[in-house]
Amino acid sequence: MRLWHQKLIARLPRQQLLGQHRECCALRGKGWQRPHQTVNYVFNYSPYKLFQYHYLVMAEMIKRGYHPDMKWFDPCYRGQYMTAYPVLAQVDITAPIYPEHNTQYYHACLDNLKRKNIII
Repeated sequence: MRLWHQKLIARLPRQQLLGQHRECCALRGKGWQRPHQTVNYVFNYSPYKLFQYHYLVMAEMIKRGYHPDMKWFDPCYRGQYMTAYPVLAQVDITAPIYPEHNTQYYHACLDNLKRKNIII
């Protein structure tokens, strides 16, 4: 799985949006620091950046009428099977949240969606 470019979040179809939520939950929980080629870059940053990205996904879910578990809005929460961070220092939000989400990555995401017959 990948983290879609953040500019695409509001335009993702239902399946990809909800899949993105599941991916963020997994990465914030047991998946943190578990290597996976397409998302390894997130481990180069504070887990707070993943929370910032996940927040965008959850805000879009709410906008569409979905109800993500409110526990995920706590940046220290890591899911029901992981101990929460005792403290997680807040980091400034950047645009994009992950520098890897550049123009080239945006187009790669569009191409990936197109291969799934999703035209955005």
